[in-house]
Amino acid sequence: MSLMTGDEYRESLNDGREVYVDGEKVENVAEHLVFKPIVDVKARMYDMNHEARYADTCTYTLPDGDTICRAFKLPKEKEDLAAIRRYVETVLDDIGGVVYRVGDETIGELWSLYDAQDKLNEIDPAYAENIRRHVERVPKLDLFHVSANTDPKGDRSKPPEEQDPDMLLHVVDENDNGIVVRGAKYETAAAYAHQAFVKPTIANWTDESMAPYACGFICEMNAPGLKHLCRSSLGKGANPTDYPMSTRFDEIDTLLIFDNVLIPWENVLFHRSIESAQYIRATLHRYSAFNYVLRVLRRADLLLGTALLNVEQTGLTKIPAVKEKLAQLIGYRETINAHLTAAVAEAQESPSGLMMPNQSLLYTGRVYALTNFPAMAHLTRELVGGQLAVTPDAKTVADPRIKGYIDKYYSVGGWSSEDRTKLLYFARDLLNSSYAGHKITFELFAQSPPFAQNLAIYNNFDPEPAREMVRKAANLSPKVLKG
Repeated sequence: MSLMTGDEYRESLNDGREVYVDGEKVENVAEHLVFKPIVDVKARMYDMNHEARYADTCTYTLPDGDTICRAFKLPKEKEDLAAIRRYVETVLDDIGGVVYRVGDETIGELWSLYDAQDKLNEIDPAYAENIRRHVERVPKLDLFHVSANTDPKGDRSKPPEEQDPDMLLHVVDENDNGIVVRGAKYETAAAYAHQAFVKPTIANWTDESMAPYACGFICEMNAPGLKHLCRSSLGKGANPTDYPMSTRFDEIDTLLIFDNVLIPWENVLFHRSIESAQYIRATLHRYSAFNYVLRVLRRADLLLGTALLNVEQTGLTKIPAVKEKLAQLIGYRETINAHLTAAVAEAQESPSGLMMPNQSLLYTGRVYALTNFPAMAHLTRELVGGQLAVTPDAKTVADPRIKGYIDKYYSVGGWSSEDRTKLLYFARDLLNSSYAGHKITFELFAQSPPFAQNLAIYNNFDPEPAREMVRKAANLSPKVLKG
């Protein structure tokens, strides 16, 4: 058992998985035009773990002597959470962009199950043992582990029994070898991951008739009967100069079809347990939201840096109204940063003795970051200006017949026309491209829909100190009950 290299990761994807995109069956995921850019980014992350300059930040040596990726180390103290943050920031600095589904965030969902061991033991001790084994297996084998959550759902006003039951993934059979499941799930990065933690997303459990839908398991991405139906790349065929983010960091989303897929018993984490399904939905993001919000913070940094460079090149920072807009971007960035920093400083012990980020501060930071991002992107658009929409493409700019005109009209101060157009292309891809729109929608729903994220704030905030303060300030009688 050892850390995987980038080449080993690429080779591991050639395992017979059934992947479809753009009307064709993919024979080699790692080399296919749609997947290669993001596979190369993930491969770079694997290679970072082998470089001496990153050893302290990106790896951790277990007591048994095995070295694992630092992001996979169970957080048992506050320093472990701080180390996860350093890891994420180091990786994003090295690759020069933002990616969400790379494994360090989804391992946290297994940690949430790790916290549920006592509850699962009451149902079947084998499930708790399976969880412990998989929590150890992912870092030991250095697996790219993702999370399959969202079902197609169908008509959401009807229960499963009143429509096609396959609209929600469910168990259709069980035997000595395991459970057989049918249905579908959406998951980003599934086509180039090793395995997924598959679990229900149902919010309203009615009665025991829904028990077949209450299952959670680990599924290998090359399992027989599993099909990956992928959306096309948003950067496919584009010029990397025109679209520097779309052509490198598009994380391909997949509709996973489970066509009677056998899940071995050792990979079943809970089964026919509505209580377990409800618990995991309520606690699913207690760790993973930390890594997720770290990435939104980095997106805030990209907005701020883009705005700063664009106004500085034309001397607009001397205008008070421009400074005011920049201050709003700074305030947005620093508020996200404050929530993340405080979530570690005020970290809480989990039911299993792990150290989890302060839940109230973390979830509040997540909602703040996502709610305000569109407004901050629009503010950045204002600061970049109309040239964002009208600048010619890179090939036209480089044409010798018109380059003189470009040099004349796009050079300003110490900025060459080449650097200025590159910045405008970057800003366009960040703010106005199909990739930019996709990212905003992805971020809004990637962990749960907005109402569920607000519900997480409500459920994880302790309101009693505020109540007690008002009881005393208003001199209320003892008859006023505690909440």
